[in-house]
Amino acid sequence: MIFQEFEKKIVKITKMQLPGESVQFKMAPIERLVEMKRLAYKKNTAKRAGVMALFYPSSDHKTNLALILRKTYKGVHSAQIGFPGGKFEEKDITLQETALRETEEEVGVLRGSVSILKQLTEVYIPPSDFFVQPFVGLTNTTPQFILQKEEVEELIEVPLMHFMDDSIKITQTISTSYAKNIEVPAFMLNSHLVWGATAMMLNEVREMLKELL
Repeated sequence: MIFQEFEKKIVKITKMQLPGESVQFKMAPIERLVEMKRLAYKKNTAKRAGVMALFYPSSDHKTNLALILRKTYKGVHSAQIGFPGGKFEEKDITLQETALRETEEEVGVLRGSVSILKQLTEVYIPPSDFFVQPFVGLTNTTPQFILQKEEVEELIEVPLMHFMDDSIKITQTISTSYAKNIEVPAFMLNSHLVWGATAMMLNEVREMLKELL
């Protein structure tokens, strides 16, 4: 889709109600996620993070979504696909500021060039004990991406039409830190397997865009 056309339609997302957890949980890898989230709220010890679903015009004026492949490291999110974003820091007043700051740090998109259109439904990630707050952002200029070498292995530029194609939804058998050989719902984006929390957040974005596009 031509970005100028997308930009005119996506702004209507600001007035939409969120599909919420019922849509997110369609892409949830574990059945106990609801109970684990409830317990995490009760304990009130989970960390917080903000991430950005950033849409932007490609060099040929088509609409893309930015995802990243994280570096391989000793941690639960090693070598996984995700949104630009990260942990809330004391210098951040809000999680929106966190998402903007981390997007600038990880992929080089200046925070002042991004318009926040929507705060999405919070997601709880049990293995790392994080509540993640996603935002939908839009920049109307083609970014000059600069990747943070310590954190980001690769930028994944997903064309909007590919993202909205139902054929990207699959089921995959994986092993995780908490379960072995389990079938999980997932997306196949640019030949990358996307599952778990990122897939849950992406599904909410997709459901809202289906009403707009």
